[in-house]
Amino acid sequence: MSTIAQEAAEQAFEPDLIAAEAAAADFLKALGMRHDSEHLRATPGRMARAWAEMLTPRPFNLTTFPNDEGYDELVLARDIPFRSVCEHHLLPFTGHACVGYLPGERVLGLSKLARVVEHFACRPQTQERLTKQTADWLQERLGAKAVGVVIKAEHSCMTLRGALATGSSTVTSTLLGTLRTDPSSRQEFLALAGC
Repeated sequence: MSTIAQEAAEQAFEPDLIAAEAAAADFLKALGMRHDSEHLRATPGRMARAWAEMLTPRPFNLTTFPNDEGYDELVLARDIPFRSVCEHHLLPFTGHACVGYLPGERVLGLSKLARVVEHFACRPQTQERLTKQTADWLQERLGAKAVGVVIKAEHSCMTLRGALATGSSTVTSTLLGTLRTDPSSRQEFLALAGC
């Protein structure tokens, strides 16, 4: 299945909140948690709605405009906040993305840089894949001369369990086009990104 077809299938899916609530109740029971007290009675439903919200991307249109001015320098959005879920433990990871591109014939509506990150973050993910998917998607649809994505995130699967590496962060990057092949463009992007 192509990436575009897979995205359409994911967007068309409606979560079954009734089944999710029943599964959440069973999950809590299996962990020895009773949810019949006033404080926990509605927890399975809240869990189901929270997970559905976290795993459902909002639809958006990729708005582009003609590059009438012939702008040929980097366009960069820094500190884009995001949240996702580690596909290995289903625990949240949160961070900030820096997304930039070198325009070709079209420029992008600035809010769309954040929307693309959100789109791919709203599913069980790895940070590496999130970084690459964001860059590849923009490159494919924008026809930019270059695209760069840097993501810095804290993974609760590393900080709240396992290694208990509180305060640690992971940085990933994907550079395409001249940001990958030209050392001075690469250096400029990484400096502007704050890396």
